[in-house]
Amino acid sequence: MLHKVKGIVLKTTNYSETSVIVQVLTDKFGMQSYLINGVKKPKAKIKMNMLQSLHLLDMVVYHKANTNIQRISELRQTPVFKTIPYDIIKTSIVIFLNEVLYKSIRQQSADESLFDYIFNAIAWFDEVEEVNPNFHLSFLLKLTRFLGFSPNEKKRSDQVYFDLQEGEFVSRVPVHSNYLNLEDALSFVLLFNTPLEKISEIKMSNVQRRFLLDKILVFYTLHTASFGEVQSHKILETLLS
Repeated sequence: MLHKVKGIVLKTTNYSETSVIVQVLTDKFGMQSYLINGVKKPKAKIKMNMLQSLHLLDMVVYHKANTNIQRISELRQTPVFKTIPYDIIKTSIVIFLNEVLYKSIRQQSADESLFDYIFNAIAWFDEVEEVNPNFHLSFLLKLTRFLGFSPNEKKRSDQVYFDLQEGEFVSRVPVHSNYLNLEDALSFVLLFNTPLEKISEIKMSNVQRRFLLDKILVFYTLHTASFGEVQSHKILETLLS
């Protein structure tokens, strides 16, 4: 049976000389793998440049329950990116976010709230003219709402540390190193709460931004099974410094 779905490209793997398997987060079926034959041929209907990191798709797909690899009947980019492929900083941010998303999302079933958040945030990021260096930090913290480990922002006056393992403010220094002091914790929560449209109002130094990014990745590692080490943020930090 054919289904119309929206998709977000997360990973493309070579299958043969001319074919690939692309892993796509879809609005109706969650994470799915699609075999696309002939994608590398000169006159291919579906081209490789349509399957880059976090490209947003409209697709007509064949879907069989309990099948590991599905097939695509039609595919087009919607919306077509205007800036991300042509801006090295935006491209680097998207590659980094793609890596984190791929390591974090395991859903085989549909989660339309998660899908809509990612789809709309990436579409918005493509539309904005200037790259805000807070975007990827805010994006990842907001994403935790949909992954089930969002930080508890409530605090008492005596709670001046944020325990990343527990995901909440505490009054005493934790016995481990995975925590934030009050200044960094307040920035952490501010990035979590501030709408993407207003993140340019959050002022912080590049040093603090790099520190918080490292702690956000620790937060993900602590709360996501088999998260592993992220590599692409090192290039990103260099470009944003």
